[in-house]
Amino acid sequence: MLIIPAIDLLDGHVVRLEQGLVSKSKVYGNYPVNTAKYFQDIGAERLHLVDLNGAMYGETDNFKFIEEITKNVSMDIEVGGGIRDLDKIKNYFDIGVSYLILGTLAVRDPAFTIEILEHYPGKIILALDCLGENVAVEGWVKESKMTQLQFIDMYQHYNVESIIYTDISLDGTLKGLNNSNIEKLASNSPFPIIASGGVKDIHDIKMLETLKNIKGCIIGKAFYEGLINMEKIFMSR
Repeated sequence: MLIIPAIDLLDGHVVRLEQGLVSKSKVYGNYPVNTAKYFQDIGAERLHLVDLNGAMYGETDNFKFIEEITKNVSMDIEVGGGIRDLDKIKNYFDIGVSYLILGTLAVRDPAFTIEILEHYPGKIILALDCLGENVAVEGWVKESKMTQLQFIDMYQHYNVESIIYTDISLDGTLKGLNNSNIEKLASNSPFPIIASGGVKDIHDIKMLETLKNIKGCIIGKAFYEGLINMEKIFMSR
């Protein structure tokens, strides 16, 4: 199972939000490339990057920071946040991003999402960001009428790299994962699941390792708050 450290970018700063709320943001660094290099140095194979400005507002200046990260590390990088047109997709792949994460677009425009999946097979991750049973969009601030299983069913016949499942109500709270829903999704999804949202300690990671169809676990606030020793985790793997 991949252990995937997360860097969330807001105005070029490394931050963590709580339940997706900017009003509950905390800055953990001003040099995202240094944070990315640290994760690579301790053994991370993949990095999770989220452009919060892009996710919430569509427009962003964070591309230059993401490009700088891709130039300074060799690990796989997955990027999400405000990716809603072909130009942006091409630009990200051109600078060396390994995988792109589609969330709002996958809910709002399935036909276009399928076109992207067919053009970039195995390079697209779908973000299943949930408020209760329904999928959230536009930086998690709006709730769609689409359920989790409806979302997965739409894309079951296409070459999706994985599904990132996040329980928004738990994200950044350090209260633990939504274990029951993760297990349910992993059992029913045709795609591997990457778990995210609420990881609090090593026990959450060990629980995920007992489940089938779990590709990885994204770790953010638990690392930044010193509750998970990432160096120790990577040394033991």
